[in-house]
Amino acid sequence: MKAIKMSQTGDPEVLQLVETKEPEVDKNEVMVKLYFAGVNPFETYIRAGGYAFFSPELPYIPGFDGAGEIEKIGKEVQGFAVGDRVFVASTLSKTTGTYAEKVVCGADAIRKLPSFMSYAEGAAIGVPATTAYKALFQRGRLAQGEKVLIHGASGGVGMLAVQMAKHQGAYVIGTAGSAEGMAAVKKNGADLVLNHHESEYLKNISEVDLIIEMLANENLTNDLRVINTFGRIVVVGNRGTLEFDPRQTMAKEIDILGMAVWHYQPAGYQHCLDEIEKMLDQKVLTPVIGKTYPLEEASQAQYDIIHSKAQGKILLEIQPD
Repeated sequence: MKAIKMSQTGDPEVLQLVETKEPEVDKNEVMVKLYFAGVNPFETYIRAGGYAFFSPELPYIPGFDGAGEIEKIGKEVQGFAVGDRVFVASTLSKTTGTYAEKVVCGADAIRKLPSFMSYAEGAAIGVPATTAYKALFQRGRLAQGEKVLIHGASGGVGMLAVQMAKHQGAYVIGTAGSAEGMAAVKKNGADLVLNHHESEYLKNISEVDLIIEMLANENLTNDLRVINTFGRIVVVGNRGTLEFDPRQTMAKEIDILGMAVWHYQPAGYQHCLDEIEKMLDQKVLTPVIGKTYPLEEASQAQYDIIHSKAQGKILLEIQPD
């Protein structure tokens, strides 16, 4: 089968399209014929080497998100059958990597994809949806009627976070960096959309109960000014350091909470996937697709997800749907 493989860490060019042996399926695993795979920012950190949460054994096929049809099934797998349409969310599962024509992963890493959803939409679910869910509900404890500010709301995680928060009954403020991105965030249900490239774009915002922070090194000090008493700030992303006065957290008794999908406990992760599956069935979640690349251009996709302003989820198209 065709796959993207890296034999060493480094720049995007270490990602090479190769022919490789089809993986074997164990008793609790499934093989999924993939149509699309999702590309996530942390996969670029893994590729570069030195990522704190995950260091693969080389050679390595990247990728944790995808969507396709079950082609083979282990003898102890229940609830699935050959031919089922599924999405793959394999962050916590032993996996052969989704940047490939086929992936083998644990049956606990897949859920059924509704018939009305495309495989492209299915490939945009895994990491973004599990990240958004954990940030909003498991770390952020978002309640009905609260006000939530979602930075970077036009990205893959942000779009789904907006949809989940609106479904919860929250008042949602989203930020984006372009007119196109702002329009997409508004279309996704945000009550108010701000351009984070404008100076003092948060000057009229106050009493926010929960902030989902995608770039803490740039935004955290401003977040502390607009957060409500007893408010929570969940740090999803960060690319640098900053200085701030911790006393600012005391006056309002603010919680600053870090999170990473790698720290999901198994039971919590399964609950998260179950809830995501329900929201898909109820048409609460509609993943927004960004730019799509052919499999052989995985290196360009990984470059662009860091260096360009992505709107929606970046995908690799593996084979025609």
